[in-house]
Amino acid sequence: MGDVLRALIDALGEDVVVHGEAVAARATSYWDASPTRAMAVLRPRTTEEVSVALAICHRFDQPVVTQGGLTGCVQGAVASEKELILSLERMSAIESIDPVGGTATVQAGVTLQAMQEAARAQDLLFALDLGARGSCTIGGNVATNAGGINVLRYGMMRALVLGLEAVLADGTVLSSMNQMLKNNAGYDLKQLMIGTEGTLGIVTRVVLRLHPLPTSCNAALVALESFDRVTELLSRMQRDLAGTLSAFEVMWNDYYRAATEPGGHRAPMDRDYPFYVMLQAEGADAAADAARFETLLENAFEAGLIVDAVIPKSESERRALWEVREDFEAMLHGRTTFLYDVSLPIREMTSYVTEMRANIAAEWPDARCIVFGHMADGNLHLFVQPGVDGAEHAVCDEAVYAPLKSRHGSVSAEHGIGAEKRAWLGYCRSEGEIAVMRALKQALDPKQLLNPGRIFDPA
Repeated sequence: MGDVLRALIDALGEDVVVHGEAVAARATSYWDASPTRAMAVLRPRTTEEVSVALAICHRFDQPVVTQGGLTGCVQGAVASEKELILSLERMSAIESIDPVGGTATVQAGVTLQAMQEAARAQDLLFALDLGARGSCTIGGNVATNAGGINVLRYGMMRALVLGLEAVLADGTVLSSMNQMLKNNAGYDLKQLMIGTEGTLGIVTRVVLRLHPLPTSCNAALVALESFDRVTELLSRMQRDLAGTLSAFEVMWNDYYRAATEPGGHRAPMDRDYPFYVMLQAEGADAAADAARFETLLENAFEAGLIVDAVIPKSESERRALWEVREDFEAMLHGRTTFLYDVSLPIREMTSYVTEMRANIAAEWPDARCIVFGHMADGNLHLFVQPGVDGAEHAVCDEAVYAPLKSRHGSVSAEHGIGAEKRAWLGYCRSEGEIAVMRALKQALDPKQLLNPGRIFDPA
């Protein structure tokens, strides 16, 4: 046993420090069931224990990788044999909910779904929502500035964080547990921890913004003949639903067909339309909202924007429609799949997809390329299945990212950079921006101990 492990056990106890064979009993990630390779796993219960742990690691120059729900897609939380994992799995307390102030104070290991349910029990809404809600954690959502399906109405995670507490690389506790919407007293230091993937500090507690719980929900799955009609439908719905449109999810035909293959989800409508949109509006007047929603769909039919539609008549039917969009794991099984999460101006999407697919086909004529995403906020997800092994990942990356660069898009809309995308950061950030990022990293973590090699090379 090394000196750093002995010091950690002496300070925190065997209950907190998992080492030896017990480490390999843990899976690498949600996507990778192979054994964890880290030298040890720390499972603190409080900010104070995180502080003690990082102070010791700082003293011994020990690199630390932070883990939450292990649902990340960019190798951000995958540790090597020389790294130590700090898991926030035991920091799962919802400390308080303030219905008057519209806030919740929680530990970083709380799952998104647990937070949603706790808010709903108080007739409040925690607006972040994404498919991994049952596993992903609030800390991970903060670290990646998570997006999901409600960004159109409520913004990304950054808009839902009022305050936070974080521990810096040397063990210093930075507590900024602000509960107000307005606080312009100096620098807003919490912003340094949101979207920086645990490279500047480990978030341990968060003050979240809650909204009133909508009392009406209207949804529909619609089919369209062209992307121009998709964008026209979006413009109409944003204008005529008066701010209640919360989700506008687009599926290209290849995604819809893959999701409704035999053994998958039942196809709610014909599988041959070029585009499908899952849209949802939430309000406060059930009868009036439903009437307006259906009238707008009828108008869209009459205008030739949509050619088919399914409107759920029950909550179970609504969930079944959403599962077509959210439950995609079956299409990944048994195939090498490269996952991408890009953003770009909506007007550039069709030309981008056409060029990107041509690049993929030039390399692998039989490859399958599946496209879907949160189109209304400029975010597309891509599943590329080239029929080759992971050794071709960089070739596929170039095929996907090259046409993105010329359209001033981003290689990461919401998943983060992690270790997987760091070589491509320069495609969407300038040299000046990256230099400032490195300066911040050097100022807060000069030994490069927190999530080293994530976002950019540690050198």
